[in-house]
Amino acid sequence: MVGIKHEAAAAEAAPHETSEPQEGPHRPADFARTRQTKRSVLNSLTSMQSRRSYQHAMDEFIEWYCSEPRLALNRVVLLRYRLQLEAKKLAPSTINVRLHAVRRLAYEAADTGLLSPELVAGIRRVKGVPQLGRRVGNWLSAAEGERLLSATGAETPRQKRDVAIISLLLGCGLRRSEVVALSIGDIQKREEHWAIVDLVGKAGHVRTVPVPAWVKTAVDRWTESAPVANGRMFRSIRKNGTVWGEGITQNVIWYVVKGCASRVGIKALAPHDLRRTCARLCHAAGGELEQIQFLLGHASVQTTERYIGCKQDLARAVNDRLPFAVGRA
Repeated sequence: MVGIKHEAAAAEAAPHETSEPQEGPHRPADFARTRQTKRSVLNSLTSMQSRRSYQHAMDEFIEWYCSEPRLALNRVVLLRYRLQLEAKKLAPSTINVRLHAVRRLAYEAADTGLLSPELVAGIRRVKGVPQLGRRVGNWLSAAEGERLLSATGAETPRQKRDVAIISLLLGCGLRRSEVVALSIGDIQKREEHWAIVDLVGKAGHVRTVPVPAWVKTAVDRWTESAPVANGRMFRSIRKNGTVWGEGITQNVIWYVVKGCASRVGIKALAPHDLRRTCARLCHAAGGELEQIQFLLGHASVQTTERYIGCKQDLARAVNDRLPFAVGRA
């Protein structure tokens, strides 16, 4: 870490070359040649979340790179960019995602002849920020989940839609993108149990998600009240209560969760927190780790372990047993 800072500082202190670089994008006009390269990087990603994240990371890097005259894109430039990201106090995971996006951009640029293999080899050697420990994230207790479900009535079409969305997030552990992509008829009966059959999730992973009876009831209330016979399950709703459109965006899911949470006094709640809550409550109820992994669609069981925090039990913390108390006689 210190060595990288010294190396980048020395590079900053070195005089800038006045001649045009022989290769690599240098000014905004030169970056017009990389639009196809950036598009190739995005097309190689199957997840919409990854595409959004990588596009934002590449756009930010290009804006920073074009903000002043620089040498050709190389290892020293990427080291400077890493220091600039660290100065913003971004999380290590955020910095590493942005660095990885720039590396992917450099690899594609090399394939199209914009960068030489030697420059790309140097860029590849720029290491990410070490992540010491791991954030546990946010989740709800069972009582808070019940309050969230009851925060919205079930009288108007909007209320019925919002309850159905919250129920799928909390009861099935779906991602925002998966809720948005649900279609009428996706919920079917298998082995005398309702399930979302062959759900295509992140990175194209296919799984079948069991649907609890109370979630199915909430979904039925919405579909019976809305004039939706086919296509996407959830639709936009105007202020006068009219259902319209062919579907909803992921931003709608975000605002539904934030609105319901604010009504019951729950702060800083995101849709993904409900997915984490589903995993933790399933584990607390005796669910097997492997079954929770299948439910969430994780490729690695270690990811599921992080969701449920099975390596650290906060409810029965070991330091609660210490024989100390403030003010004890």
